Amino acid sequence: MHKQNILFNLDDTLSYCNRYFSLVIDEFADQMMAWFESITEEDIKQKQLQLDVAAISEHGLKSDRFPESFVGTYKYYCDLTGREKKKDEIQYLRELGFKVFEIPVEPIPYMNETLQRLKEEGHELYLHTGGDEANQHRKITQLELTTYFEHRIFISEHKDTTALSDILKTIMADPNVTWMVGNSLRTDIVPALETGIHAIYIPAESEWKYNLVEINVEHSSLFITVDSLKEVPDVIYKRIQDPIM
Repeated sequence: MHKQNILFNLDDTLSYCNRYFSLVIDEFADQMMAWFESITEEDIKQKQLQLDVAAISEHGLKSDRFPESFVGTYKYYCDLTGREKKKDEIQYLRELGFKVFEIPVEPIPYMNETLQRLKEEGHELYLHTGGDEANQHRKITQLELTTYFEHRIFISEHKDTTALSDILKTIMADPNVTWMVGNSLRTDIVPALETGIHAIYIPAESEWKYNLVEINVEHSSLFITVDSLKEVPDVIYKRIQDPIM
């Protein structure tokens, strides 16, 4: 067995994430519609998404960006409708936004079985996740992921090609035997192809629009889409057995 370097994304690749954000956003929209009777749920969610995504270029994937998108949406509609901005309502929305980071994390089906098999087959497993240190370490601890990744964990506030390239230099990875496994076309797949490593794309059950981009990268590495996490070991095994697949 030829040892491979396999980097995994965390959120919505190894554990559920978007489903919890969606629940909290629904709660936010319900509260906003109670305060602003003339504003539709779709308008509220579109403005929140716009502000949330716009903040990534400046703040990266830090957790406090998300609650501030609630506050920004509230202030926007206060200005639009002439409603008074109230400190207690702003504080309520901030606390609501942070609530998503207190929900116990839940593994994607076959997470442990997949990682255990790859570990037993002798591959080097790495975790490359986006966000801030405190929140990501909370999830890593709850899922006991150091069992598989040990100290090989990288957390990037700006999860992009530069961040991945720096990791690959740090671990001195041979691109021919290195993989990125993730659900985000923007932050997992495009950076992998741009740095010349193989990519395995696992579409999430529900995807954040920020993660959805066109793949316009010329590449000689493999780009494979699978339906579930449990398919990953077989894809890699097949590549080892048939290098010209």
